[in-house]
Amino acid sequence: MNWSIAFEPLLSWPVLALLIAPMAVLALASLFMRQRGALLRAAAFAALALALINPVLLDEEREPLQSVVAVVADRSQSQDIGERTDTTDRAIEELKARLGRFRQFDVRVVEAGRASETDDRTETRLFAALESVFRDVPPSRIAGAIMVTDGQVHDLPATAEGMPGPLHALITGDEDERDRRIRFVNAPRFGIVDKPLEMTYRVTGSGEDGEPVDVRISVNGQQVAVDRAIFGEDMPLQITVPGAGRNIVELAIERAEDEITDTNNRAIAIVDGIRENLRVLLVSGEPHAGERTWRNLLKSDAAVDLVHFTILRPPEKQDGTPINDLSLIAFPTRELFVEKINDFDLIIFDRYQHRDVLPILYYDYIAEYVEQGGALLVAAGPEYAGNQSISRTPLMSALPALPTGNVIEEAYYPRLTETGARHPVTRGLEGSGQEPPNWSRWFRLIGIDRPAGHVVMKGPREEPLLLLNRNGEGRVGMFLSDHGWLWARGFEGGGPHVALYRRIAHWLMKEPELEEERLTAHGRGMTLEVRRQTMSDEAGPARVITPSGATLDVPLVAATPGIFTGTATVDEIGLYQIANGDLATLAHVGPVNAPEFAETVSTEEVLAPLAEETGGSVRRLAGFAGRLALPGIVPVRSSGDASGRDWIGLRTTSDSILKSVNRVPLFAGFFGLALLLLAFSAMWYREGR
Repeated sequence: MNWSIAFEPLLSWPVLALLIAPMAVLALASLFMRQRGALLRAAAFAALALALINPVLLDEEREPLQSVVAVVADRSQSQDIGERTDTTDRAIEELKARLGRFRQFDVRVVEAGRASETDDRTETRLFAALESVFRDVPPSRIAGAIMVTDGQVHDLPATAEGMPGPLHALITGDEDERDRRIRFVNAPRFGIVDKPLEMTYRVTGSGEDGEPVDVRISVNGQQVAVDRAIFGEDMPLQITVPGAGRNIVELAIERAEDEITDTNNRAIAIVDGIRENLRVLLVSGEPHAGERTWRNLLKSDAAVDLVHFTILRPPEKQDGTPINDLSLIAFPTRELFVEKINDFDLIIFDRYQHRDVLPILYYDYIAEYVEQGGALLVAAGPEYAGNQSISRTPLMSALPALPTGNVIEEAYYPRLTETGARHPVTRGLEGSGQEPPNWSRWFRLIGIDRPAGHVVMKGPREEPLLLLNRNGEGRVGMFLSDHGWLWARGFEGGGPHVALYRRIAHWLMKEPELEEERLTAHGRGMTLEVRRQTMSDEAGPARVITPSGATLDVPLVAATPGIFTGTATVDEIGLYQIANGDLATLAHVGPVNAPEFAETVSTEEVLAPLAEETGGSVRRLAGFAGRLALPGIVPVRSSGDASGRDWIGLRTTSDSILKSVNRVPLFAGFFGLALLLLAFSAMWYREGR
């Protein structure tokens, strides 16, 4: 029972003041002048005032509230080291059992620190979880928090402000743990292909400063060198970026005998390879309607350095013009096709025909250039079917098809072949998904015989229109129509000439994204995504090797023609090896050089200042012979100590819920009336004597 007195006046307080004030003055005056019956008069006036104020005796029935205890279990990846997970599980179960014996505590257990499937963060964020537990709890009801963790917490608040209860940390792991780690100090995000890239790294270890250690250096899964590093010192590293696109640089050191984990014995840097400006030689025949289409496209590409020559005056042209009046320059054939031919990434012959501008021997040089890894594109016109066709030169050994001599002159829609629907150069070309295609017609096609390579576009009568072929180490493309400029000029709505021409050029120059057979993978959060690009009808499953050496198969399903994808949810951070058919690649899941593994040795030092500030404590769970050294739990008042040598305290609250109220008016009914009558009768009796 909780008894209290409340006042429920019969009149408003201002009115009561007007009534009681004169009575109080009269009573005080009588007492001051020592009149007869002054005390009885004062008592009668007091009884009347109390009757008007109406005091009420209240009996409140209350139910005490529980104090909220937060038990936070650290489930971060560093807790998987050694026996930490088992220790955490045992400690949590024992804490729940002990706290369950106290009726005054509301125990809330929360697990934190494990990254989600889509979350790239791998930090141990225990205080964010603690905040979510106490979000709906008033400060007066917070008993405190108990964290079971290895002590490596990454969202530690600067001060204990806002934490009304004590913080207790129970540390997993052993006190004498050792670990060594390698990390990049300076790792540029981009590098130029085939050029050296300067990087810096450091190896650290417990008590090993100044000692040497061997570091294996791998690029895209291939070991390229072994470096000798000194513990605790920044070490220079120079690598050569092998190719365009993503490159994974990995540093690794051997695991020591007493080391708790080798997860952080590897460091990863992802370097995007960027090619220096690609050099393209464009040689056009006599001026024609579509001559500037290729030029405009290549000039607009910031990654391309273009050298363009147009044969305006062939050698056999003799019109008597004085030499001094000619503004044309001599075609530097020897410089371009002998001395500097290997400096070009692509050579384009745009409606070019053999008219003795190039010596016949130079075509041999071009064929050899392709055989050794160069790229050649023939944009054919009627000249390719004539007597002066470049197919009648030594270049024929590099060409994917020879002309039949026929030139088809009729309207037709360029269409993708079945192969072209899967080939990355033409796959998904805008407008190709309907019949007829949503682009304009062309009106000319050069006939060829026995094409080699992939026929990715076709013209009328199923005749080949676009050929893509590999020749030795190089590549050759052949466009068998000169009417692509109709798309560029917007004829009948135009067509996707920019995308098509650019893809052709970059495929010839070996752009990785346009390879017919390509396997790529990357991590998104804790999900591994695999993508297979192939010309086959099926891709089969991808075999994945996890950082710990386990294997799993990821089924690949068709997403679009020529593209197969698959995903797998994983729980390890690190470098994954993926293989499908003859192809293999690497992918890193989780953040590169994750903070979770920056420090893996269990520690009391991180949480100690904050726990001390809140009145809590930090202690290890490791006891004798593998037993848990779990402290006792003691309920304490808000002003008492919250920790001792072998116990931890949790504060209890005085908050309660009001269930019901019983009212007993003190001056109500006959009792109040009798008291008033008695007081006034005594006053009149005394004053009447």
